[in-house]
Amino acid sequence: MPDTDPNSVAALQAATDLLAAFGAHDSRRYFDAFAPEATFLFHAEPELIASRAGYEAKWADWERDGFQVLSCRSVDPRLDMLTDDVAVYTHTVRTQLAGVDDELRERETIILRRNADGRWLGVHEHLSLDTRDDDA
Repeated sequence: MPDTDPNSVAALQAATDLLAAFGAHDSRRYFDAFAPEATFLFHAEPELIASRAGYEAKWADWERDGFQVLSCRSVDPRLDMLTDDVAVYTHTVRTQLAGVDDELRERETIILRRNADGRWLGVHEHLSLDTRDDDA
């Protein structure tokens, strides 16, 4: 039975909207889904990106090098409510990028927090390679 708790529903919708914006390469809507103080830890980056602004700058660099998201598919999503104001969204993600033949296979965790205005925003994203042999 689906979770009908209003907080769970709102947090899951926020995660879904964030991923839809990423999959559409809608950078404005994507970055608006994160708090300014959000942090980002990506397997392809040598260091933690310590703010949304830092990630936006990195994204702009990638775009200058031809980066463009063509699609993003979430597999086996899970949302865990830690408190009424904090949720953890985990999933397997399959991403197709322009100029890349193979679909990227990754696993992702996004921590969401409800802000003072009641809006759920990402405050941390961690992306790692999915090296499993299965076809998740």
